[in-house]
Amino acid sequence: MPPADDKRKAARETIDILNEISTLLNTQLDRHTLSYCVSLIENGVNPEALATVVMELRAQNEAQKQ
Repeated sequence: MPPADDKRKAARETIDILNEISTLLNTQLDRHTLSYCVSLIENGVNPEALATVVMELRAQNEAQKQ
């Protein structure tokens, strides 16, 4: 298997594991959103700041629904 395929497989497995953890913790993040979050963190975004933004966006979304 070429190295690029190995990297894709490893990335997919990582997202699979994170998705399982996310489901167990009831984070309500789908695979697509998890992938974006992982990418942002890998590119230097502070994980705590990202979590804060996600929670604030959810709160705003809930407020708009009411």
